[in-house]
Formats: sequence, structure tokens, C-alpha cells
Amino acid sequence: MSIRRGLRTLLAVGLMAAAMAAMELPRKAAALSIGMPGGKPLQISSFRGKAVLLAFILTTCPHCQYTTGILNQLQAEYGPRGLQIVGAAVDQGAEMLVPGFLQRFGPIFPVGFVSYDTSAEFLQHDPKLIMHVPALVFIDRQGIIRAEYEGDDKFFSEDVQQKNLRQQIEKLLHSGEATRKTQAAKTAGKN
Repeated sequence: MSIRRGLRTLLAVGLMAAAMAAMELPRKAAALSIGMPGGKPLQISSFRGKAVLLAFILTTCPHCQYTTGILNQLQAEYGPRGLQIVGAAVDQGAEMLVPGFLQRFGPIFPVGFVSYDTSAEFLQHDPKLIMHVPALVFIDRQGIIRAEYEGDDKFFSEDVQQKNLRQQIEKLLHSGEATRKTQAAKTAGKN
């Protein structure tokens, strides 16, 4: 009996280690094309130079809808400082669901759609595990993923979600400011 329990524990630890290794951070953001209502796809790489908060959501998920409301406020507040929030619905049939979601929740940031498989691949999510939404990806101005969180993380606890989002956004914005200052100093030193 104890050998069987030991094997189960070893297997569980191995699966957890594989899942953690799969989400290596920091890492370069892979190319991602998000389908948009109206047809023209949106490339995440088109936001290079801005800090990006990418949210993978389900249009029918109450937690995703709640988070969308918070992201709306944060886009209004941090957008002038260089933040761009982008949403990507991963529902089956999301192309048909996104227009109603946009009408109902009125996000002031672009929201489109990708397949579940595309989102899981972008997140480097272990296919043996269930992906929990919303899944948030924090990408710096140079296109490097600095942090990512899935909906089952304590990051999303209602009492701290907005605080956690603000902290991650501030880190992204400040890291970009430091990089720009360093590059400007190097350029000035060459002249």
C-alpha cells in the first residue's frame, strides 16, 4: 500500500514539475494573431513598444466578465502611460459570441477570438491540465512575457485582484521606462 502511495506522490510531483517547467518565465512572446469582429486579425506584435496585458477569456464566464470590468478601468487609467490591454475569447464558437460580449460589457480595449488550442500553446500550458480562465499574460515593451496567471490562482481573489493587477502593470511600465532611459543614455554617450 505504501509503495502505491509513494508512486502516486512521485507522479503528482512529476506532473507539477512538468507544468511549472512548461511556463518558463521570462520568455519571448510567441507570434499571436487574434481574429477580430469585422475580419482583420490583430497581431500582438503590433503593440511592440507598449506594455501589453493579454487576457484569454470565455465570454460566458462570470469571473472573466468581472475581470473585464476591472480591465476597462485599468485601460482608461494606464493607457496614456503606454499600457494596451487586449482580450481574446477562447469559447467554442467565439467568433459568433464576441459581438454580443462587446455590446454587453463595452470594453474600451480590443477583444477578439482565438482557439483554445492556440491560447494554450501561447501560454505554454501543459495539455494534460485544465486551463482556468481568465488567463492573463503581462508582456513588456520589448515583447517579453514577464508574468502570467490563470483563473485558479490566488492572484484573482476578489479582495486583491485589482491591487495585484496594478502591481503587475506598474512593474511592466517601470521596466520599460528603465530600459528606455538606459538606451537613451547609451545613445547620448555615443554622440
